[in-house]
Amino acid sequence: MICKIRKWNLSDAADLAASLSNKKVQDNLRDGLPYPYTAQDGVDFISAVLSADTDETFAFAITADERVVGSIGVFRQSNIHRQTAEMGYYIAEGYWGKGIMTEAVKQTCEFVFGNSDIIRIYAEPFAYNTASCRVLEKAGFQYEGTLRSNAVKNGKIIDMKMYSLLKEEL
Repeated sequence: MICKIRKWNLSDAADLAASLSNKKVQDNLRDGLPYPYTAQDGVDFISAVLSADTDETFAFAITADERVVGSIGVFRQSNIHRQTAEMGYYIAEGYWGKGIMTEAVKQTCEFVFGNSDIIRIYAEPFAYNTASCRVLEKAGFQYEGTLRSNAVKNGKIIDMKMYSLLKEEL
């Protein structure tokens, strides 16, 4: 299955809401997202992304089957980390295990490295999310270590893993 990344459109809000109104998807994301996630929540998110500084926030809709099936973003850090960016992503449950996210990660890294001065992109998946760790590995990211007791999710203290990709490795 082939996917493409593209800029968000306000008309994507319903697809976004459908993906994020799934507890299994949200259990693998950071806190702060409304549940259930509504189309208005999607409009608010897309509006914020479209008005964000394009040199600081690289946010894309992931499309497959001619619809939005996920989201991916790379966010520039600050101060001494100003040429480093954190990546976050998710995909609708019906598209898990099809190689779409690995392809979206690759496309996004190529875009960010080719259109900015970012030299390092990192991601911190929950250690229990082996599928997300595998996505990063298949996309060429290097495992750097485990961040022990690094987060509290759903009332549990959990580890996270640190992965990175350098511009020179692409």
